[in-house]
Amino acid sequence: MSRIGKLSIQIPEGVTVSLDGNTIKVIGPKGALVRKFSKDITIEKSENEIKLLEKRKTSRSSALYGTTRAILANMIIGVTTGWLKTLELVGTGYRADVSGDVLTLTVGFSHPIKVKAPPGISFKVEKTDVSVEGPDKEVVGQVAASLRAIRKPEPYKGKGIKYKDEVIRRKAGKAAKTVGAAA
Repeated sequence: MSRIGKLSIQIPEGVTVSLDGNTIKVIGPKGALVRKFSKDITIEKSENEIKLLEKRKTSRSSALYGTTRAILANMIIGVTTGWLKTLELVGTGYRADVSGDVLTLTVGFSHPIKVKAPPGISFKVEKTDVSVEGPDKEVVGQVAASLRAIRKPEPYKGKGIKYKDEVIRRKAGKAAKTVGAAA
């Protein structure tokens, strides 16, 4: 059984949590999130904390127990402080611009790539860094992953769009291999 699921979730000041069966609505200063959870997990709310209980001990409920608690905790963090993913553009002439909710990427193609932000997501650009920010952790991660997929970092020169903390494993080029073979 999951030990994460047993932990209660504290509801901070300024956050409103409402239950309707297994549908939860969390409202805070950064926005509102709504999510429907499995009926295998019972969600109980007291004045300033949320507790989860398994209805029956099944393999499905055990699998969902800790996951449900983690998703609920991430929803509360999202509406209070928000989630942020930072991407870095590496390459000569690679740049990004934001106008409204449209991000324009110039990353070595014959045309610029325009990406429209989903509802609740905002883009910020500082030099070669692109920040994706929003209250829903899942959506922020998905948008960042789809931006990275536009031009993945390549292993020879490291050019492309990468996460800020990502380490690109570099390969030796053809010239380095022939020097080693001749010696």
